[in-house]
Amino acid sequence: MVQLLLDAGALLGESPVWNAAEARLYWVDIEGRKIHRTDPATGGDELMGLAEQVGCIAPRAGGGLVAALENGCALIDRWGAAPRAFGPALLGDKPHQRFNDGRVDAAGRLWVGSLTSDKSRRDAALYRLGPDGTLTQIFGGLMTSNGAAFSPDGRIFYHADTPTHRIDAYDVDPATGTLGGKRLFHAFEEGKGRPDGAAVDAEGCYWSALWDGWRVVRLSPTGELLQTVELPVQRPTMIAFGGADLKTAFVTSAGKNLSDEERKAQPHAGGIFTFGVEVPGLPQEMFGG
Repeated sequence: MVQLLLDAGALLGESPVWNAAEARLYWVDIEGRKIHRTDPATGGDELMGLAEQVGCIAPRAGGGLVAALENGCALIDRWGAAPRAFGPALLGDKPHQRFNDGRVDAAGRLWVGSLTSDKSRRDAALYRLGPDGTLTQIFGGLMTSNGAAFSPDGRIFYHADTPTHRIDAYDVDPATGTLGGKRLFHAFEEGKGRPDGAAVDAEGCYWSALWDGWRVVRLSPTGELLQTVELPVQRPTMIAFGGADLKTAFVTSAGKNLSDEERKAQPHAGGIFTFGVEVPGLPQEMFGG
């Protein structure tokens, strides 16, 4: 049963990550320029304001966070500390782009993509940020890089370019991070939601939040639709698993650009929603930098 955890009113809630040591859900409001730290047990929510938009975050092995901001990545050494640049300010000459979705792999590298506000240009890309600050472009030609996730053994990488309505799978070398063997994993019907953020569970099933789709779905390792969870909001953005047993799903959502009529139909748009699952998620990987 889906429940409202936090009526956050986020403009563009995204990037939920579970911090097991703190038993807290970290997530961002990209356009609100905030990082949230939410206690599911009490509903308490702490805020960290930033000077620019933050596309995604992930915990660091040594404490604190790595964050992908508008133009480049940054490290946040502790809650409330100012971000310090880490790696190149890659998008400084591309004002129509910002960083978006990301996922840490088992080697402690952050795979992070950009999006372009000018979709006709298709010049967004997927990058890999190493623990040493090296930023490598993996592939380009994208509109909105999203849905980054890895199979439990780290040998399959999933990725969605949201406006295409499709999720692709790749073979990945866990040691080098080299991709190959691109193939279609799942294509969604036009007009019924587009694949946004995602997570993989312990059985290797891929959960996708569908922007403008009012739902999240669970796909088998072969791309077959196994489960649909309807949500009371039009724009779910990403799913994560947490709780002591990793059997609680957390879903972020967006409340921006809704008409008065649409907002009446979904008064909790921009909130955080939760529901229980039978198969646990995977533990959150830590960035090595």
